[in-house]
Amino acid sequence: MTHPPIESERPAAVFTREGEAWLPSALSRGPWDPRAQHGGAPSALLAHVSESAIDEPGWQLARLTVELVKPVPVAPLATRFSMQSARSTTRLTIELLAGDTLVARGHALMLRGQALALPDGLPGPSPARLLPAPQDCSEPLRIPGLPEGISFYATAVDTLAAQGDVSRPGPGAAWFRLAVPLVQGVPNSPAMRAAAAADFGNGLSWVLPPDRFLFSNADLNLHLHRAPAGEWIGLSSETQVDASGAGLTLSRLYDERGPIGTAVQTLVVRERN
Repeated sequence: MTHPPIESERPAAVFTREGEAWLPSALSRGPWDPRAQHGGAPSALLAHVSESAIDEPGWQLARLTVELVKPVPVAPLATRFSMQSARSTTRLTIELLAGDTLVARGHALMLRGQALALPDGLPGPSPARLLPAPQDCSEPLRIPGLPEGISFYATAVDTLAAQGDVSRPGPGAAWFRLAVPLVQGVPNSPAMRAAAAADFGNGLSWVLPPDRFLFSNADLNLHLHRAPAGEWIGLSSETQVDASGAGLTLSRLYDERGPIGTAVQTLVVRERN
């Protein structure tokens, strides 16, 4: 029987920076292999690197595409990036390496913020698409097939089930909140919180029995039309799969004020051995 970790066993952060190296803790672990990270950990790290690359204030993450080239190991990592700047946009390509091996690549689009006087009465989201507020949700999210113990899902993130029955296949909705600093000594930014949560869409809206199939995502495409406010990020997700072994998860992202963006994941579906 697996017991939840006690507080003294939990690392202080998901990553620690030592010189040019990023050292992941056990909090970065994913659901399929304890030696590999959950996709939300490197995705949020790439969001942090994107934001840190621009010294000037007033820029915000509008898009982050994460290509998970190989399983990202729970081992020392390095980043290198290139940047192209324009008056209103900055584009970055970031490589995440384990030794000399490329394990993930991020493409970030940063926008320079500008205050606008928008007209009143702009169309808003349908009330049916809004999620109940976090304070109105009480049950933690428990995704079938995911192990307990120290990991990104079970320990680094607080969860609240919002809509649907995650014990059954089909669409689902939940709130996510980073429970620890992603990077030791660095406050969690809105973009880091959104990237960490966005990778949960395929597990939240699973459609295949996890004891018979693997459905890991090969990428994450996150688009934000505004920076989320507050610590909680809501996802409303739906997954489609095909007998060819491909799948797709579409997630709508929210904060307590309403919609903030979307995320899409390409799934690699395989039968378990």
